[in-house]
Amino acid sequence: MPAVPASPETRSPLRVFLTGASSGIGAALARHYAAEGAVLGLAARRADALAALAAALPGEHATYPLDVADAPALAAAAADFVARFGAPDIVIANAGVSAGTLTEHSEDLAVFRRIMDTNVYGMAATFAPFIGPLRAGGGGGRLVGIASVAGIRGLPGAEAYSASKAAAIAYLESLRLEMRPYGIQVVTIAPGYIDTPMTEINPYPMPFLLPADAAARRFAAAIARGTSYAVIPWQMGVVAKLLRLLPNWAYDRLFVAAPRKPRL
Repeated sequence: MPAVPASPETRSPLRVFLTGASSGIGAALARHYAAEGAVLGLAARRADALAALAAALPGEHATYPLDVADAPALAAAAADFVARFGAPDIVIANAGVSAGTLTEHSEDLAVFRRIMDTNVYGMAATFAPFIGPLRAGGGGGRLVGIASVAGIRGLPGAEAYSASKAAAIAYLESLRLEMRPYGIQVVTIAPGYIDTPMTEINPYPMPFLLPADAAARRFAAAIARGTSYAVIPWQMGVVAKLLRLLPNWAYDRLFVAAPRKPRL
Protein backbone atom coordinates (compact mmCIF):
# COMPACT_ATOMS: atom_id res chain seq x y z
CA MET A 1 0.00 0.00 0.00
CA PRO A 2 1.43 3.44 -0.91
CA ALA A 3 2.36 5.82 1.88
CA VAL A 4 -0.26 8.41 2.80
CA PRO A 5 0.94 11.82 1.56
CA ALA A 6 1.39 14.64 4.04
CA SER A 7 -1.51 17.03 4.42
CA PRO A 8 -0.97 20.24 2.44
CA GLU A 9 -1.60 22.27 5.62
CA THR A 10 1.60 20.85 7.17
CA ARG A 11 3.76 22.45 4.48
CA SER A 12 5.14 25.95 4.71
CA PRO A 13 4.55 28.12 2.88
CA LEU A 14 1.33 26.77 1.48
CA ARG A 15 1.15 27.06 -2.34
CA VAL A 16 -2.25 27.90 -3.79
CA PHE A 17 -3.27 28.41 -7.42
CA LEU A 18 -6.61 30.18 -7.80
CA THR A 19 -8.73 31.18 -10.79
CA GLY A 20 -11.36 33.89 -10.84
CA ALA A 21 -9.16 35.73 -8.37
CA SER A 22 -9.85 39.34 -9.27
CA SER A 23 -13.18 39.82 -7.49
CA GLY A 24 -15.87 38.23 -5.36
CA ILE A 25 -15.16 34.84 -3.82
CA GLY A 26 -11.82 34.57 -5.61
CA ALA A 27 -10.48 37.83 -4.19
CA ALA A 28 -11.77 36.88 -0.74
CA LEU A 29 -9.98 33.52 -0.93
CA ALA A 30 -6.81 35.26 -2.08
CA ARG A 31 -6.96 37.62 0.91
CA HIS A 32 -7.57 34.72 3.28
CA TYR A 33 -4.70 32.57 2.07
CA ALA A 34 -2.27 35.48 1.73
CA ALA A 35 -2.99 36.44 5.35
CA GLU A 36 -2.07 32.85 6.29
CA GLY A 37 1.32 33.27 4.58
CA ALA A 38 0.56 31.28 1.43
CA VAL A 39 2.26 31.79 -1.93
CA LEU A 40 -0.43 32.40 -4.52
CA GLY A 41 -0.85 31.98 -8.24
CA LEU A 42 -3.69 34.33 -9.16
CA ALA A 43 -5.49 33.93 -12.48
CA ALA A 44 -8.32 36.08 -13.85
CA ARG A 45 -9.37 37.85 -17.04
CA ARG A 46 -9.06 41.44 -15.76
CA ALA A 47 -5.35 42.23 -15.66
CA ASP A 48 -5.76 45.59 -13.92
CA ALA A 49 -7.93 44.23 -11.09
CA LEU A 50 -5.60 41.25 -10.73
CA ALA A 51 -2.53 43.46 -10.43
CA ALA A 52 -4.26 45.70 -7.89
CA LEU A 53 -5.22 42.71 -5.77
CA ALA A 54 -1.72 41.22 -5.84
CA ALA A 55 -0.20 44.57 -4.87
CA ALA A 56 -2.51 44.78 -1.85
CA LEU A 57 -1.66 41.31 -0.56
CA PRO A 58 1.21 40.48 1.78
CA GLY A 59 3.86 38.12 0.44
CA GLU A 60 5.14 37.02 -2.97
CA HIS A 61 2.59 36.06 -5.59
CA ALA A 62 2.34 35.44 -9.33
CA THR A 63 -0.43 36.85 -11.51
CA TYR A 64 -1.74 35.32 -14.72
CA PRO A 65 -4.18 37.41 -16.77
CA LEU A 66 -6.06 34.78 -18.75
CA ASP A 67 -9.41 33.28 -19.62
CA VAL A 68 -9.98 29.82 -18.16
CA ALA A 69 -11.55 28.74 -21.46
CA ASP A 70 -8.04 29.14 -22.94
CA ALA A 71 -6.43 25.81 -22.02
CA PRO A 72 -2.99 26.63 -23.52
CA ALA A 73 -2.83 29.83 -21.44
CA LEU A 74 -3.65 27.85 -18.31
CA ALA A 75 -1.02 25.24 -19.16
CA ALA A 76 1.58 28.00 -19.54
CA ALA A 77 0.53 29.57 -16.23
CA ALA A 78 0.72 26.20 -14.47
CA ALA A 79 4.19 25.53 -15.89
CA ASP A 80 5.40 28.95 -14.73
CA PHE A 81 3.94 28.52 -11.24
CA VAL A 82 5.47 25.06 -10.79
CA ALA A 83 8.84 26.26 -12.07
CA ARG A 84 8.88 29.20 -9.64
CA PHE A 85 7.30 27.73 -6.52
CA GLY A 86 6.87 23.99 -7.01
CA ALA A 87 3.68 21.99 -7.40
CA PRO A 88 0.75 23.65 -5.64
CA ASP A 89 -0.77 22.20 -2.50
CA ILE A 90 -4.21 23.51 -3.44
CA VAL A 91 -5.69 24.31 -6.86
CA ILE A 92 -9.01 26.16 -6.71
CA ALA A 93 -11.10 26.32 -9.89
CA ASN A 94 -13.26 29.25 -8.85
CA ALA A 95 -13.76 31.18 -12.10
CA GLY A 96 -17.40 31.29 -13.07
CA VAL A 97 -19.95 33.38 -14.93
CA SER A 98 -23.70 33.62 -14.57
CA ALA A 99 -26.55 35.12 -16.55
CA GLY A 100 -30.19 34.44 -17.13
CA THR A 101 -30.76 32.37 -20.27
CA LEU A 102 -33.85 31.15 -22.10
CA THR A 103 -33.54 28.51 -24.81
CA GLU A 104 -36.43 30.06 -26.76
CA HIS A 105 -34.24 33.06 -27.55
CA SER A 106 -31.66 32.09 -30.16
CA GLU A 107 -29.37 34.93 -29.09
CA ASP A 108 -29.04 33.27 -25.68
CA LEU A 109 -27.27 30.28 -27.21
CA ALA A 110 -23.99 32.18 -27.35
CA VAL A 111 -24.39 33.07 -23.67
CA PHE A 112 -25.19 29.43 -22.92
CA ARG A 113 -21.97 28.31 -24.59
CA ARG A 114 -19.91 30.94 -22.77
CA ILE A 115 -21.27 29.84 -19.38
CA MET A 116 -20.57 26.18 -20.11
CA ASP A 117 -17.10 26.94 -21.46
CA THR A 118 -16.16 28.90 -18.34
CA ASN A 119 -17.90 26.93 -15.61
CA VAL A 120 -17.27 23.39 -16.85
CA TYR A 121 -14.52 23.30 -19.49
CA GLY A 122 -12.59 26.01 -17.64
CA MET A 123 -12.62 23.92 -14.47
CA ALA A 124 -11.15 20.89 -16.24
CA ALA A 125 -8.63 23.10 -18.04
CA THR A 126 -7.55 24.53 -14.67
CA PHE A 127 -6.87 21.14 -13.13
CA ALA A 128 -5.38 19.36 -16.16
CA PRO A 129 -1.85 20.84 -16.16
CA PHE A 130 -1.39 20.35 -12.41
CA ILE A 131 -2.27 16.66 -12.14
CA GLY A 132 1.08 15.51 -13.56
CA PRO A 133 3.19 17.60 -11.13
CA LEU A 134 0.99 16.55 -8.21
CA ARG A 135 1.37 12.88 -9.08
CA ALA A 136 5.11 13.31 -9.57
CA GLY A 137 5.31 14.82 -6.10
CA GLY A 138 3.68 11.77 -4.54
CA GLY A 139 0.17 13.16 -4.29
CA GLY A 140 -1.24 14.97 -1.31
CA GLY A 141 -2.51 18.00 -3.21
CA ARG A 142 -6.10 19.13 -3.33
CA LEU A 143 -8.16 20.04 -6.37
CA VAL A 144 -11.07 22.26 -5.37
CA GLY A 145 -14.03 23.05 -7.61
CA ILE A 146 -16.51 25.79 -6.81
CA ALA A 147 -19.93 24.59 -7.92
CA SER A 148 -23.29 25.93 -6.65
CA VAL A 149 -26.54 24.86 -5.05
CA ALA A 150 -28.03 25.96 -8.38
CA GLY A 151 -26.67 22.69 -9.75
CA ILE A 152 -28.77 20.58 -7.40
CA ARG A 153 -32.08 21.37 -9.11
CA GLY A 154 -32.68 23.35 -12.27
CA LEU A 155 -33.83 26.91 -11.63
CA PRO A 156 -36.18 28.74 -14.01
CA GLY A 157 -34.48 31.33 -16.15
CA ALA A 158 -31.05 29.94 -15.25
CA GLU A 159 -30.89 27.06 -17.70
CA ALA A 160 -27.23 27.47 -18.59
CA TYR A 161 -26.03 28.30 -15.08
CA SER A 162 -27.89 25.42 -13.41
CA ALA A 163 -26.75 23.02 -16.13
CA SER A 164 -23.14 24.13 -15.81
CA LYS A 165 -23.10 23.71 -12.05
CA ALA A 166 -24.83 20.32 -12.21
CA ALA A 167 -22.18 19.27 -14.72
CA ALA A 168 -19.44 20.62 -12.46
CA ILE A 169 -20.72 18.59 -9.50
CA ALA A 170 -20.82 15.38 -11.54
CA TYR A 171 -17.43 16.11 -13.10
CA LEU A 172 -15.82 16.68 -9.70
CA GLU A 173 -17.26 13.44 -8.38
CA SER A 174 -15.80 11.52 -11.32
CA LEU A 175 -12.47 13.28 -10.85
CA ARG A 176 -12.47 12.43 -7.14
CA LEU A 177 -12.63 8.73 -7.98
CA GLU A 178 -9.90 9.07 -10.62
CA MET A 179 -7.53 10.91 -8.27
CA ARG A 180 -8.05 8.72 -5.20
CA PRO A 181 -5.39 6.12 -6.12
CA TYR A 182 -2.81 8.91 -6.35
CA GLY A 183 -3.57 10.45 -2.96
CA ILE A 184 -4.94 13.63 -4.57
CA GLN A 185 -8.10 14.83 -2.87
CA VAL A 186 -10.93 16.48 -4.80
CA VAL A 187 -13.15 18.90 -2.89
CA THR A 188 -16.53 20.07 -4.21
CA ILE A 189 -17.90 23.27 -2.68
CA ALA A 190 -21.48 24.24 -3.53
CA PRO A 191 -22.09 27.77 -2.26
CA GLY A 192 -25.49 29.23 -1.61
CA TYR A 193 -25.89 32.97 -1.94
CA ILE A 194 -22.63 34.89 -1.47
CA ASP A 195 -22.51 38.70 -1.54
CA THR A 196 -20.47 39.29 -4.72
CA PRO A 197 -20.86 41.26 -7.96
CA MET A 198 -22.41 38.13 -9.48
CA THR A 199 -25.31 38.15 -7.03
CA GLU A 200 -25.80 41.92 -6.83
CA ILE A 201 -27.99 41.85 -9.92
CA ASN A 202 -30.36 39.21 -8.56
CA PRO A 203 -33.84 40.81 -8.34
CA TYR A 204 -35.12 38.47 -5.62
CA PRO A 205 -34.53 37.67 -1.93
CA MET A 206 -31.40 35.63 -1.21
CA PRO A 207 -31.77 33.67 2.03
CA PHE A 208 -28.72 33.06 4.20
CA LEU A 209 -26.63 35.54 2.16
CA LEU A 210 -22.99 35.41 3.28
CA PRO A 211 -20.37 38.17 2.96
CA ALA A 212 -17.56 37.04 0.66
CA ASP A 213 -14.86 37.12 3.33
CA ALA A 214 -16.94 35.01 5.72
CA ALA A 215 -17.64 32.56 2.90
CA ALA A 216 -13.92 32.36 2.07
CA ARG A 217 -13.09 31.39 5.66
CA ARG A 218 -15.68 28.61 5.55
CA PHE A 219 -14.46 27.44 2.14
CA ALA A 220 -10.87 27.31 3.42
CA ALA A 221 -11.93 25.31 6.48
CA ALA A 222 -13.69 22.74 4.28
CA ILE A 223 -10.63 22.56 2.03
CA ALA A 224 -8.34 22.08 5.03
CA ARG A 225 -10.50 19.20 6.25
CA GLY A 226 -10.43 17.62 2.81
CA THR A 227 -14.24 17.49 2.76
CA SER A 228 -15.35 15.76 -0.42
CA TYR A 229 -18.58 17.79 -0.73
CA ALA A 230 -19.73 20.82 1.22
CA VAL A 231 -22.69 23.16 0.84
CA ILE A 232 -21.94 26.57 2.38
CA PRO A 233 -23.67 27.95 4.38
CA TRP A 234 -25.00 24.78 5.98
CA GLN A 235 -28.55 26.16 6.03
CA MET A 236 -28.56 26.10 2.23
CA GLY A 237 -27.45 22.49 2.43
CA VAL A 238 -30.61 21.66 4.37
CA VAL A 239 -32.73 23.55 1.82
CA ALA A 240 -30.96 21.82 -1.06
CA LYS A 241 -31.60 18.35 0.42
CA LEU A 242 -35.27 19.16 0.90
CA LEU A 243 -35.59 20.43 -2.68
CA ARG A 244 -33.89 17.29 -3.99
CA LEU A 245 -36.47 15.15 -2.17
CA LEU A 246 -39.45 17.02 -3.59
CA PRO A 247 -41.33 15.16 -6.32
CA ASN A 248 -41.33 16.95 -9.65
CA TRP A 249 -44.98 17.98 -9.46
CA ALA A 250 -44.38 19.76 -6.13
CA TYR A 251 -41.12 21.33 -7.23
CA ASP A 252 -42.70 22.58 -10.46
CA ARG A 253 -45.64 24.10 -8.62
CA LEU A 254 -43.36 25.91 -6.17
CA PHE A 255 -40.82 27.26 -8.65
CA VAL A 256 -42.54 27.76 -12.00
CA ALA A 257 -43.25 31.41 -11.18
CA ALA A 258 -40.02 32.08 -9.26
CA PRO A 259 -38.17 35.35 -10.10
CA ARG A 260 -35.59 35.05 -12.88
CA LYS A 261 -32.03 36.28 -13.11
CA PRO A 262 -31.80 39.05 -15.74
CA ARG A 263 -30.78 38.00 -19.25
CA LEU A 264 -27.72 39.64 -20.78
